[in-house]
Amino acid sequence: MGLFLAHLVQGFALTFLGLWHIINTIKSYIVKGPSNFTVRFWYQLNTSQFKLKHLELVSILSFSILAILIQILDFPYFHYAFKLDNFEHATMFIHLALFAGFSLSTELTDSLELFSGFVGILASSVFSQELFLLHFHSTDHVGLEGHYHWLLQLIVFVSLASALAATIFPNSFNAAIVLSVSIIFQGCWFINMGFMLWIPAFVPEGCVMNLGRESGSEIHGAVTCGSKEADFRAKGLANLQFSWILSAIMIFAGVVCLKLAKKCTIVDRLEYERIQSKVMDSTVVNEGFKQAK
Repeated sequence: MGLFLAHLVQGFALTFLGLWHIINTIKSYIVKGPSNFTVRFWYQLNTSQFKLKHLELVSILSFSILAILIQILDFPYFHYAFKLDNFEHATMFIHLALFAGFSLSTELTDSLELFSGFVGILASSVFSQELFLLHFHSTDHVGLEGHYHWLLQLIVFVSLASALAATIFPNSFNAAIVLSVSIIFQGCWFINMGFMLWIPAFVPEGCVMNLGRESGSEIHGAVTCGSKEADFRAKGLANLQFSWILSAIMIFAGVVCLKLAKKCTIVDRLEYERIQSKVMDSTVVNEGFKQAK
């Protein structure tokens, strides 16, 4: 149950984060237009309270630190034990904490524009290390569990590629939207894995959960299928789930595009242009004042 809960919590966190990003990305693109759109790796909360504006970064940083401690203390047993797979999971969260911590620092010091490229590099490093550690995982993910993890690697690879593209092409809406979709996909896939691999009632027909140890290598809830036919059927079901979940996310993204395009009227665009005009006027005045000096 502990592993199911870990997958569930991490899955919901990623799904919520991806939903937050996809809505804000589409809204920003519609309001600003293609020529003024800029990729953001995190979004402020629209509130008058300064402390809540950086809620996303604070939440990511707090969640990462908590996840690192849980891995080191071997949840749910809460005792220190050097388990290689736990430290691999903790290392993934270290890179996430680095991204959130540096991004928060750039905001508090008003240096985001100066280091926006490095923020993108840190975001890319999160997915690169996740992909690296998933691919060379010390835990022996075999059979159906290994297939689910292989499909997860495909999603993480897309996240990495889109994050790099968003860093190199900071005005690319396509890169930003693919990144948001891939984050939602990661979250949904974690949730799906939690149910299909760690809850006996959801294990495919002809397969059983193996909670024991084999050859001294711990196999956490690995699913073993009784025949080749059952194994093929279970993997085929996983492939269908992969396509169905992606289809649902793409439908959601399309609906959000149409809804926000209808909701964000010309008034929103005019307000954005008015703010931009004020910023430009202020910049011109400051430059003129400096020259006069």
